[in-house]
Amino acid sequence: MSSVNLNYLPALPRNRTPGIGCIGAGFIMDDCHLVAYRQAGFNPVAISSREPEKSRAVAQRHNIKNFYSDYRDVIANPQVSILDIAVPPDVQVDIVREAVKHKHIKGILVQKPMGVNFDEALTVVKLCADAGITLAVNQNMRYDQSIRACKSAIEQHLLGNPVFATIDMRAIPHFMDWQKKMGWATLRIMSIHHLDSFRYLFGEPLCVYASVTQDPRIKKDFDHEDGVCVYILEYANGLRAVAWDDIWTGPAREGAIASHYINWRVEGTAGMAKGSIGWPAYPERKPSTIDITSTLYPGEWISPRWNEVWFPDAFAGPMAQLLCAIENGSEPEISGADNLKTMALVDACYLSFKQHRPVFIEEIYCGGS
Repeated sequence: MSSVNLNYLPALPRNRTPGIGCIGAGFIMDDCHLVAYRQAGFNPVAISSREPEKSRAVAQRHNIKNFYSDYRDVIANPQVSILDIAVPPDVQVDIVREAVKHKHIKGILVQKPMGVNFDEALTVVKLCADAGITLAVNQNMRYDQSIRACKSAIEQHLLGNPVFATIDMRAIPHFMDWQKKMGWATLRIMSIHHLDSFRYLFGEPLCVYASVTQDPRIKKDFDHEDGVCVYILEYANGLRAVAWDDIWTGPAREGAIASHYINWRVEGTAGMAKGSIGWPAYPERKPSTIDITSTLYPGEWISPRWNEVWFPDAFAGPMAQLLCAIENGSEPEISGADNLKTMALVDACYLSFKQHRPVFIEEIYCGGS
């Protein structure tokens, strides 16, 4: 067995005491962020929700002393130097506008998507830049253990030059009320994870071609365009990255047997990696996996395994990299400026399927200005 060491865990800050103010007390905060923060030894000190009883209940569950019904009270709390904003994207900008007025706020972590589109995301980035606040985005699939292990394998040249990459998702997510209101089913909810993961692994594509169709199950519940989505990313070096994001998966809720999974694969000139994402099994703790074959280790599978899972363990990663950035005076791994390129890629997918053509990313993103 080879002694390959794949770095699949995030770096943690030396100082884990900065006070974190949590805005939003829904599932993603209650069951993921705060669970992961406590495991990592971070310091949430305040939380708010528009529903006072919810903020109280979540605060009690996670031993948070201060709970409010108004997010402005979280921002104004002098114990809070880091904001964790996990609210619907259409209200993020207003919260950031308020936050940047307060000198004691040093860092902000916003939930993906960062606003409703690229232009709104650009506004968030500029607000924080002008105020000297470090901005990071909770684009947390980058911290799924198998995705980080794949990145480590690429950096160690186990795969050579990537040639072809795929993500195959067959899973039914939970639909949120704000999502239904905005008419979003897949591209800004699940595909944004996959598009960002492709960027994390391979860098910036030249263009994308997207094709979508409605989910026949949820179209009875809310209007949407982007149910089942297929998209192709073209890279200048010849790499092609393809995903099919199928939230229909057949009549799994109508009596047929369910077959849910997310699998990925990267083929390179010197090796191949294949993996699975454990998230569809949530709340069961099912770790993601990776298996690698490489010409550097002929006739052998490299198959590390771990106990950590995406939901909730990986949610420590986005906060950790924000704290590290503030501690070191550096840019976060998923800075707001970096995430503008993911937002541009998502907007490009919408334009592509509406106009039935490939869309070059530079049509949306022009240096973030």
